[in-house]
Amino acid sequence: MNNYFIILASGQSKRFNSNNPKQFNIYKNKALFKHSLEKAIKSKLFKKIILVVNNKKNIKEKLAKNVLIIKGGKERSDSSLIALKYIKKFKPNNVLIHDAARPNFTIKLLNNLIKTLKNYRAVIPAINSKDSIKYMIKNQLFNLNRNNSYLTQTPQAFKFKDLYSLSVKQKNKVTDEATLFIENNLKIKIIKGENLNNKITYKEDLENNKTYFGIGFDIHRLIKGKKLFLGGIKIPFHSGLKGHSDGDVIIHSVIDSILGAMKKKDIGTFFPDNQKKFKNIRSPKMLKPINEILNKKNYFINNLDINLICEKPKVSKYRDKIIKSLSKLLGIDKELINLKGKTVEKLGLIGKEKAIACEVICSISE
Repeated sequence: MNNYFIILASGQSKRFNSNNPKQFNIYKNKALFKHSLEKAIKSKLFKKIILVVNNKKNIKEKLAKNVLIIKGGKERSDSSLIALKYIKKFKPNNVLIHDAARPNFTIKLLNNLIKTLKNYRAVIPAINSKDSIKYMIKNQLFNLNRNNSYLTQTPQAFKFKDLYSLSVKQKNKVTDEATLFIENNLKIKIIKGENLNNKITYKEDLENNKTYFGIGFDIHRLIKGKKLFLGGIKIPFHSGLKGHSDGDVIIHSVIDSILGAMKKKDIGTFFPDNQKKFKNIRSPKMLKPINEILNKKNYFINNLDINLICEKPKVSKYRDKIIKSLSKLLGIDKELINLKGKTVEKLGLIGKEKAIACEVICSISE
């Protein structure tokens, strides 16, 4: 397996009309480029994955060991050539080049491309147009035969030596690597693309069709001699939360809010407190299967708004750690999580520091 995957994520996004580069905008609860990156990693098909960006400082999180980040060029074709020159030292057999603006391809497509590449020098996915296609030459309008027209997609797969030799000689800007083969009258194998593998070009392409909301609430007494967990984080405190599990009111409320948005009853349905196997279970273990249901049904979280209701501990001291923990547990961007601390002005059990409560509103889309 000597395959390399190049993700082009250094575009200027002129048509996207945003101060933030398109590839770093949030799509389905994570930065746009991350969808392609995570699928490439998950496929286990590549020795190295090259992420080409306009500013390496924009990538703040730690990535997998086989992911290399390099700075791109002014145009797409410049970035592609920079990446090809960079990986030459690894002596790759095959290279796939992909636009980060196409987040919806499948791992099945990656497998099909690499499998087909065994017998060809260039393989590209394409679909037929659903629309009538016209083009104009000198104010003269012509029809194209829709059945003989292709809408090409990425990833595109190539024998490295062939693509490299064409790229270093190319002087004109090209919108994809297949163009190099076409301009040099070299054969390209077209395989069936994927209708959902659409390109995000304009801001409205990020809009979602259906949105649902769920509310979660939980409250537990504080008791001496027990560890306090909030949002999956151990918090230094004089007491912990009493419960059949670890009593983590934040995660319990998050679970109920997600279940509510999916119309899936409540946390007690999945983790009844009369079953010994759930005694003292850590709440992250409870969240995991709920998150798996969410992903399996192709829902994604738009945002979580959390109110932690207590006199102490002070939320501000642990906010970043809790948000980071929830982000990791749910596999979503930290920017999608908001955590607020609320007191009850010394009233009731919470006011006397004998209980902690939490409420969450969750928004999901499909």
